Amino acid sequence: MNETFILAVDQGTSATKTVVFDKCGRIVAKATEPLKSYFPKQGFVEQQPLEIYQNVLASVKKCLNQYRKAVSNDLAEIKTCGISNQRETFILWDKSGQPISNAVVWQCKRSVEICSRMKKPDLEKKINKRTGLIIDPYFSGTKIIWLYENDSTIRNAIDSGEAYFGTIDTWLLFKLTKGKSFCTDYTNACRTLLFNINDLQWDRYLLEKFNLQNLNLPQPQPSSYLYGESDFEGLLPSKINISAMIGDSHAAAFGEGCFSSGTAKATMGTGSSILLNTGNKPVQSENGMVTTICWSMPDRVDYALEGIIVTCGATINWLRDQLGLFDDSRATEKIALSIENTNGVYLVPAFSGLGAPHWKMDAKAAILGLNLSSNSKHIVRAALESIPYQIKDVITAMEQDSKIKLKELKVDGGISANHFVMQFLANLLETNVVNIGLNEVSALGVAFLAGIQQNIFSGIDQLKNIITSKKQFFPNEDNKKVYTSYEGWKQAVKQLL
Repeated sequence: MNETFILAVDQGTSATKTVVFDKCGRIVAKATEPLKSYFPKQGFVEQQPLEIYQNVLASVKKCLNQYRKAVSNDLAEIKTCGISNQRETFILWDKSGQPISNAVVWQCKRSVEICSRMKKPDLEKKINKRTGLIIDPYFSGTKIIWLYENDSTIRNAIDSGEAYFGTIDTWLLFKLTKGKSFCTDYTNACRTLLFNINDLQWDRYLLEKFNLQNLNLPQPQPSSYLYGESDFEGLLPSKINISAMIGDSHAAAFGEGCFSSGTAKATMGTGSSILLNTGNKPVQSENGMVTTICWSMPDRVDYALEGIIVTCGATINWLRDQLGLFDDSRATEKIALSIENTNGVYLVPAFSGLGAPHWKMDAKAAILGLNLSSNSKHIVRAALESIPYQIKDVITAMEQDSKIKLKELKVDGGISANHFVMQFLANLLETNVVNIGLNEVSALGVAFLAGIQQNIFSGIDQLKNIITSKKQFFPNEDNKKVYTSYEGWKQAVKQLL
């Protein structure tokens, strides 16, 4: 056949997706393997490092079997591989590749007390200026400090220079290359609280401040880069290049075409990650955003502002599972459209605190504006509206920080299938909202980056022609009504805070 295919591994928190794309960016085979998390104590979230690795291999094996059925028995046509991953989750291991800690998942809250202790104005400013991040358990660094302070075995391993650190991309690369490659990409490195986003190197000042100066850290590289080679433990007939690694939200931004300043994406799953491309220089936020690296190539680094919404689709799941207001989340669109408005009801979904731009993590969820005429439909619609409202809060803060006007918002994730939410969002933002209609958008992004590194794609201009929008939502005449209700939302949040 003489075809060229790209293997994309998207290692997520709840599952690993593996996808094979052709050189036109079309899916030819895919498979998913669920992954288990563990909760040893209140607020602790962990995964087993070797289970993660075996989970990836199982997912790849399933996908390759699908590829054989759908395309060809000739696996040699798969020329290269890219890896995207859950971001802040990390592992510590020794030189031989044996874990010395469980994977500490990004959701884990064990370092809340450490964060409170670290929040001194001078240190906070230095950390923000160097890393672009805020002091929060969400990011890896404070949880490494927790392990250092609470586990003498890990402390001794770090102090003696025997501990190797990595986010999931680094761990997979190390295992797949039998320890030959110990690297990470800039997007994953910049989520650790240990990486200087200005000089693209590990920050020696912060490492010493945190007593982690003897920790073995992976070599940071661009997202599109030749990281090593692997046959995936014999699943492939010969080794192929691993030619891209990137955090999953950043991969989604690239896969959806956030190639220039002013383009943004919102992934709407359990929570929501919003990335606004700000061009070739980092923008410091004064409004609760974090500064991060959007994606990178050897000759180009694009930065971004990111807003993290803690609760998005989880609100809808709560209405279904705890209140029993509907059996199927897909019914919410019809419910919302069956009434004209929420009758003044607002649901502020601070079930796990409020993220950007407020960062009030001890806030509690509330339903405000109830009266005797309120019913379940008003609550359902208020829950759906809370998603665009939160995104609007974040986008407004980003525009103020960057002085960059949003050109277009790309969306993905389960909620993006809800047309009520998408139209409400387009009206509220007064800009186009675009859904490319692909669930595997993180896998697509890392496949594009791997393909560029291997010259399967000539560059970004070619990718623009490959990415086609399946569904677009444009602002309509209802946007004035939406803006009026948004003022009510702001008052509701103010009242809660």
